[in-house]
Amino acid sequence: MAEILNVFKENIPTMRFIGKKYDDFGHWGEWWQNGWFDVIEKTMGGCDKILSLWENGGGYIGLERRKDGEAFEYYIGMLTPENTSVPDGFIYIDFANVNLGTCWIYGKENEVHDTSACKQNLANNGIELWKDENGAVWSFENCLCPRYTTPDEKGNIILDYCYFVKK
Repeated sequence: MAEILNVFKENIPTMRFIGKKYDDFGHWGEWWQNGWFDVIEKTMGGCDKILSLWENGGGYIGLERRKDGEAFEYYIGMLTPENTSVPDGFIYIDFANVNLGTCWIYGKENEVHDTSACKQNLANNGIELWKDENGAVWSFENCLCPRYTTPDEKGNIILDYCYFVKK
């Protein structure tokens, strides 16, 4: 069973998410097949550009938007420095004047995607969720190397699950 190892608030700069929108989870295979992460990395000038602004940058992102009474929105892509140009066929969302509330979820790869305890853990640590101008909450799986990609001696990984939170 997965467990939350760490809960913390991250100060982040204004960033631009670049990716594609979907109606539901999945779709990661087409990203690998089409080299779309490579396109975004090249467009931002390499992952070092985002890593110089945010130490936990460079991960592949599964971005989620939720608001009661509205359809769920799911996006796949990457966070990039603000004002990064947007390649043809991609969309962007700018995130300014927010921070991140992050939970490190530790366990087997098939367990860490249960993120249901993260929101309460953030609240227990006095971290308040940010809502956009329409009242929606945004969160994402930040699949980072090597925490997410390289299992430890027990076969476990760490998924960074992040909510945009108030400064």
